[in-house]
Amino acid sequence: MSATLRRIILLSSVKRAGNLTPPCLSSAVSRLSISFSSVSSSPPSNPSPSRIRTRTPLETQFETWIQNLKPGFTHSDVVAALRAQSDPDLAYDIFRWTAQQRGYKHNHEAYHTMIKQAITGKRNKFAETLIDEVVAGACEMSVPLYNTIIRFCCGRKFLFNRAFDVYNKMLRSDDSRPDLETYTLLLSSLLKRFNKLNVCYVYLHAVRSLTKQMKSSGVIPDTYVLNMIIKAYAKCLEVDEAIRVFREMALYGSEPNAYTYGYLTKGLCEKGRVAQGLGFYKEMRSKGMVPSGSSYMVLICILAMERRLDEAVEVVFDMLANSLSPDMLTYNTVLAELCREGRGNEALELLEECKKRDPVMGERNHRTLMDEVYFLNKG
Repeated sequence: MSATLRRIILLSSVKRAGNLTPPCLSSAVSRLSISFSSVSSSPPSNPSPSRIRTRTPLETQFETWIQNLKPGFTHSDVVAALRAQSDPDLAYDIFRWTAQQRGYKHNHEAYHTMIKQAITGKRNKFAETLIDEVVAGACEMSVPLYNTIIRFCCGRKFLFNRAFDVYNKMLRSDDSRPDLETYTLLLSSLLKRFNKLNVCYVYLHAVRSLTKQMKSSGVIPDTYVLNMIIKAYAKCLEVDEAIRVFREMALYGSEPNAYTYGYLTKGLCEKGRVAQGLGFYKEMRSKGMVPSGSSYMVLICILAMERRLDEAVEVVFDMLANSLSPDMLTYNTVLAELCREGRGNEALELLEECKKRDPVMGERNHRTLMDEVYFLNKG
């Protein structure tokens, strides 16, 4: 048989084989089709319990409180629900949900409670949003609410001006005028910015304005507020104004304390009016009051530089007797001035006596001061 004929017979046999389905394959296909049909005809089965999303504890608590707030709930119901929350996020969710209910609108108590919850829980963004709503008129005005807002704004640098915006809104109000707490918060915030002399003058105008408005509003200042005003004037070296406020304290039924005398003593000494500063110091000590360490050291240094060395030494011993220790600059100033006056031996005696009375001086500081005294005596 020729090669061509064998090739034709082989091709025809292959084609016939291709048209046949193997028994094993056909049975598998039939079984597959039966299984598909059974799946498509069967009803859908229930999803696995593991695929059902469970409620979080926060969602469960939220739903519980929502169910407790029955239809027709009042402001006191909402306030009680907010105060009962230890989680500020849950309180905020309840606050927003109740605001959306028909026939209900938050009053100043609800906003006050929610703002305090947000501040306590350190949710400052929530607090700022709520404050914006209150200032925009979301509820009626209230002095406790606005004081809380001012306190929060004074504690945050970029909201400092907002505190005065709230204060000005209170001034324009008929029934929510600023009270003593309002002025205390604002003055305290201003005094924290009196860190440099040139900056002090910028904020002193605001202190003056607040003082005048406080008086015109009939608010009676206490000792703490008057001390802040005296401190502001003293730090700006406006000592006559500080003394004027000091003289007015009796008119308000307030008694000066150690801080009052300390601010006046420091301010007068820094102004160069040493005799007056020393006079306030003596008046304070006659009343049994003890100055602060900084007031002591300013007075000692000024007396020493004014060559009033005996008085400076007396103040040093008085400071040590009250368990307060001068710093190295104060010691060095007194000892150096004694040496320049030719009283080197007295300087050495003073140094040895201070070492006995001052437990803070230490051996190292004592040697440093001793070397300084020897050097000045040789010169």
